[in-house]
Amino acid sequence: MKRVLIKYVSKYKIYVIIPFTAMLLSIALDMFNPYLSKIMVDRVIRGKEKELLVMVLLGIGGISITRSILGYINEYLFDYLSSLVSIDLKRDLFRHIQSLPFKYFDGMNTGELMSRIGEDVDNVWRNVSFGTRIFIENCIYFITASIILFKINYRLALISLVTMPFIAYFALMLEKKIDKAYEKISDQAAILNTTAQENIAGVRLVKAFARERHEILKFLEMNKTSYKLNMEQARIIANHFPVMEFLSNISIIIVISVGGMLVIGERLSLGTLVEFNGYMWMLIWPMRMLGWITNVMAQSSASAKKIFNIMDLEPEIKNSENAVKLKEIKGQINFEDVSFKYNDEYVLKNINIEAKPGQTIAIMGTTGSGKTSLVSLIGRFYDVSDGKVLFDGVDIRDMDLKQLRENIAYVSQDTFLFSETIEENVRIGNIDASLDEIYEACKKACAHDFIEEFEDGYKTIIGERGIGLSGGQKQRISIARAILKNAKVLILDDATSALDTETEYQLLKNLYHGDKKITTFIIAHRISAVKNADEIIFLENGRIVERGNHDTLLKKKGKYYEVYCEQFKDFEEFNRQVI
Repeated sequence: MKRVLIKYVSKYKIYVIIPFTAMLLSIALDMFNPYLSKIMVDRVIRGKEKELLVMVLLGIGGISITRSILGYINEYLFDYLSSLVSIDLKRDLFRHIQSLPFKYFDGMNTGELMSRIGEDVDNVWRNVSFGTRIFIENCIYFITASIILFKINYRLALISLVTMPFIAYFALMLEKKIDKAYEKISDQAAILNTTAQENIAGVRLVKAFARERHEILKFLEMNKTSYKLNMEQARIIANHFPVMEFLSNISIIIVISVGGMLVIGERLSLGTLVEFNGYMWMLIWPMRMLGWITNVMAQSSASAKKIFNIMDLEPEIKNSENAVKLKEIKGQINFEDVSFKYNDEYVLKNINIEAKPGQTIAIMGTTGSGKTSLVSLIGRFYDVSDGKVLFDGVDIRDMDLKQLRENIAYVSQDTFLFSETIEENVRIGNIDASLDEIYEACKKACAHDFIEEFEDGYKTIIGERGIGLSGGQKQRISIARAILKNAKVLILDDATSALDTETEYQLLKNLYHGDKKITTFIIAHRISAVKNADEIIFLENGRIVERGNHDTLLKKKGKYYEVYCEQFKDFEEFNRQVI
């Protein structure tokens, strides 16, 4: 929590100074109220000095009005400050999450990250807005009132403070226990969010397999765990709050009893006892609030830990100190003795590939052979374990990361579309593209015709992750997005798997015979998608077991030939065509 106060709150000094000054002035004015009560009792009521009545009432009224104005300034500006902190914290957290590598997201749930950005940041906001402000305010009240009480009657002041160490002890015990409880609640909230997010996103699958009851029961079980943790937190609070309130009430009883005897013995005026009691409440109220403040601050502290656990993660993949920026991009890719480990297991071993500018490299292989891992290394989504990947002769680890990824258009096997219009989804490839350029990219991707058939055409809003479109339509929009990027390297990771052979043939023909040939890596399982590549690489267990062009590999009668024979009937007609 200290980091939030130092890093974020300190940026807005003006929004700290003004409300803090208003708070001090309000407290200073409040300190006159018990004294005015003393004058009212001793001089106006008992002393019959009626001329002071108007002055005392005006004083109390003036203090109340002024404190109301100062309270508004204090409350509003502290809320405004906390909102600024919340905005900055969410922005920095989101920006940092964006900088983290693929590997981090491989083991992280979306629901947990949503909890950190939403609920946990809101807990920090609540602490800055209320918790910290009230803690500081109560500390000032406690210290100032204590000094005044000792000046009024130090013996009575000592008596009033007898229970304070016990209250402080219970507050510390509460803080330790409640902090652990909130950490568990925060973790469970993330699990609950993840469960809900996954089920809502996958509701069609749940319904298709008639799993509604099972998923409801699973969610109820998670919810039950959350309930138990919250009840545990409530039990901790219930065990401590009443004790702290009882001890603070004991202080009042002792002061009134002892003070009353002093008044009876005429060693203390009644007005002074009333005054003392007024200041006494300025001690008791902070001690009563201590439990609530501890609760808010513990909740905020647990959330801040979760947030900064993410913020403290150093991105494994980032620019080197003297990152190289290429003046001219050609698009040559070389793998030199590349090996890649994932979770301490080799996924790729001794890979050597040379893709000259404009060439097409096709990659085939069984499931789990390392195809996607191989192309992921080109964009530096992961770093190689051994060897190096070169982009135009420069090791990509030494190349400017932004320039590298700007010159690579990647279409993954997991097609993702945003809940936007088709036009906006395609425009992601190039935000400055004109409509004509978008149309042209869609035509090359064989998407223009079916888009025009929609009632709103390119302005059609598609559902989350492309709901409402077929698998082939989503793939073609994704490919159009990549084409529009006009990058020097294009990677198609099983990006035509949902297309029929005729559409796939036309799309690949457009890519192969375009005005500007770009270096292309195609991962595919169908011969139709790879047969015209300059080189076909066949992977098995992370190693290259065959390589060559279509005709060469057929003559070898190896792995590629086996796949060809299995698909031959389906491609009999295709083989008679010349692309």
